[in-house]
Amino acid sequence: MIDVMPSGVITSNREVLLVSTKITVSLPEPLLAVLDRLARQLSTTRSGAVAELLRRAERAELEREMEEGYAVWAESNSADAELFLPAQAEVVLRDRG
Repeated sequence: MIDVMPSGVITSNREVLLVSTKITVSLPEPLLAVLDRLARQLSTTRSGAVAELLRRAERAELEREMEEGYAVWAESNSADAELFLPAQAEVVLRDRG
């Protein structure tokens, strides 16, 4: 069996330690103040706060995609129900009578 794991270093006990990449980001002072405030609220560093914001954005995107998928699925199920309901009703009514 092959385990799929995120990029990183695999230790001897199969624990995955993610490898971080250092980047440089330039922010206007007002946004830096927002980032610092968020880092304090999350009890983390600026990097930790940025990482958390990105995780939340990714989660929100996934939730939006799932919501769209469920909406399409609901439409499909509704169309199927409308198509098959008369036949199912006929069988139920016939079996009752």
